This record gives sequence, C-alpha cells and structure tokens, in this order.
Amino acid sequence: MGFSSLSGRARTNPRSPQAHAICDRCGARVNFVDLQWQYEWRGASLQNTRILVCGRCLDTPTEQLRAIIIPRDPEPIINARVENFAVDETDNISFLSGATTDPGTGLPIPGTTDLATLGGQNVTRQPLGRPRGLEIDAIMPLFEKIEYGVAVPFLSISSVGSTIVTVTCSEAHGLSTDAQIAVEGLSDTRADGFYSVTVTSGTAFTYQTNSVIPRGPLVTSETRMVTANVGIPRDYPQIPQTGP
Repeated sequence: MGFSSLSGRARTNPRSPQAHAICDRCGARVNFVDLQWQYEWRGASLQNTRILVCGRCLDTPTEQLRAIIIPRDPEPIINARVENFAVDETDNISFLSGATTDPGTGLPIPGTTDLATLGGQNVTRQPLGRPRGLEIDAIMPLFEKIEYGVAVPFLSISSVGSTIVTVTCSEAHGLSTDAQIAVEGLSDTRADGFYSVTVTSGTAFTYQTNSVIPRGPLVTSETRMVTANVGIPRDYPQIPQTGP
C-alpha cells in the first residue's frame, strides 16, 4: 500500500518543530517561516498586498505599475542672460553689388532687395490668407478665460471683386484687428478657411484671401463663421498665407 506525506513541502523535525502553513497563492503546505509577504508597486512606493506566499510563488514587483517621478524644475537664477532673438533675427534679404562700394574703404556695401516669384509676385514678409490642414470643428473652445468657436453674427459676406472679403454683422462682433475667424460653407470655397481680420467698424470687418474672389454675395444656407485662435509664426501678427 502506497504512502504519501501529509506535510507537503513542509519540513518536519520532532527535535526542532516548526509550524506549517498554506501558501495564499498556490495552496501548497510549507513551513510558516518560509512564507514571505508579497509586495507590489502602488504609485511611487512598494505596498504590502497582505498575502503570504512561498518562495516559488513570490513575484518581483512589476515596474509598469511604478509611477514615474519627474524631477522638479531647476531653480531660476538671478540676472540671467538669454539670447536676444528679436535683435539677432533679420527680416531683410541682402545682396552684394560690385557697383556700390564705400569710397573710403573700397568695400562693397550690402543692399536690400525684394524677392519676386517667376510670376512677378513680390515675396512679402507678412503675407495674409489661410493655412492648410485646419478644421473649423477642431477649434479649441477655451484658452485661459477667452472662449473660441463662438459664432460671429454675420448678416452678409461679400467680395468686392478682389482678394478682400467684407463681412457685415447684425450686431457688435466684439473683434479687434488681427483677431482670427474660421469660415466655411461660402458659395466660393476659395474664401473658406482661417483668416485674421481687419476691423472697419463695430459691426463690420474684412479679411484677405489668397485668390481673387468675383464680386458678389457669398453667404449660403450652409455658411458658418466662428472665432478662432491659430498658432502663427513668431513676430507674425496675422495668419500667414500658405495655400490657394
């Protein structure tokens, strides 16, 4: 007849008796002194899960549960000296002309010139118009205490036959020059997009498109116009022109 020990993996010594216990995880019978508390990461510290397990069942705390501690910012210094980007940057494009020289030194004097495209259009420092890749429904609703995506109470939107679009409102629009708007659903889609405005009165303003829009009204039943806040390049007061 076969016989198996009832002690499981526990050691039994009549001369030095030790208590037996059951592992909380696998249920095996072991010596109580061999059981260990199971710890896990909770936030930035290890926490006892209050279960006693045998050596085979003891798990290494999972690092994925450990919170990442970001060190604090360095202390600011007094009288810091930072780069003066406004002075260092230049907006002019210069060239050297052999015909213009300093009479005293004989060195060529840099001159400033305008760049022009192959089509004869001057490349200006501050173009106007709409950027690509923006969606009117993706306007952030709040920045600090200013709400955006607010409907502009337009009464009419029309073109004067150039790149200037005129907007007349049924009440005070509350905008200032260089404030931004987003518009969609106009009869000429080239006038849709994001623009900086030029205020002409408390109930009217204009914006400049990249293309000439034929004279006439542009409002349709699908037209929407809301306020916006688009990030623009440094030192640019208005949204730059980047597309047709």
